[in-house]
Amino acid sequence: APEHPVTGRECGKSFRWSSRLAHHLRSHTGERPYKCPECPKAFKGSSALLYHLRGHTGERPY
Repeated sequence: APEHPVTGRECGKSFRWSSRLAHHLRSHTGERPYKCPECPKAFKGSSALLYHLRGHTGERPY
């Protein structure tokens, strides 16, 4: 079984990488540090912001 060295204090959920824990903790705090420069939306992860930004540019993933 994979090792999970970092554990959240809120719910006890464990993660292999601290960056994953930091992302998960935002589900408890409601923090959304990744702000869209084009509209008022904000996201808890950079990948969600990048996906959202494609809607502004009209870029399609295919």
